[in-house]
Amino acid sequence: MNFVKQTLRALLLTWVSFGASWAAELPEPKVEYSADSVVEAEQMTLKATIYHALDKERREQEKGSMKQVLILRKDKNLAWMLMPEQKMYMEMPSTQAKNKEIDLSNYKIERTEVGKEVVEGVDTTKSKVVMTGADGASFDGFLWTTPEGITMKMDAVAQGKGEKSQIKMTLKNLKIAKQDPALFEIPAGYHKMPVNPFGGMGKAPGSGHDLDERMNEKK
Repeated sequence: MNFVKQTLRALLLTWVSFGASWAAELPEPKVEYSADSVVEAEQMTLKATIYHALDKERREQEKGSMKQVLILRKDKNLAWMLMPEQKMYMEMPSTQAKNKEIDLSNYKIERTEVGKEVVEGVDTTKSKVVMTGADGASFDGFLWTTPEGITMKMDAVAQGKGEKSQIKMTLKNLKIAKQDPALFEIPAGYHKMPVNPFGGMGKAPGSGHDLDERMNEKK
């Protein structure tokens, strides 16, 4: 995997984890909300529905014909991946839900307010954000955030080792409201899935087949 793809993957996973709270300069939202998210990067588009509460987040997306749900519990340092069709879930420390190849905590982050703009009908503050790594790598672009700290839009470029690539994110249908606490819990009747130390999802209870194989058969 080349440098830019590594950086983009790390940034995407960091974005997924707790609303792009990269540093004290980018605090977590002060309110609970739901929204539809569209992320574009490396000729791919990721669409998800987000439910956010303090130190908690739920993301639902379709992968092929299957629905996947990611619940991030910063308060427990846990991440749960739910597979509704199988009524199963996988548990891991939330730090493992982020990229291990690039430590974004080592980046210097500078943020400068540029002005006010309306994004998807919502008033926001546009800011210039520059992330610089010790190896000269950078992530340079703009963020649009609401007064409540919700990042409505991002447009930036990752560069390093002679490569660069762009990443964009937009929230749509933003609704600021109290979220149902049940959204951030494992539903009743779900079984914990063993994690295969050699990769993959392990075997389903009562089955001699890997979950990866069973999921692929669904496609």
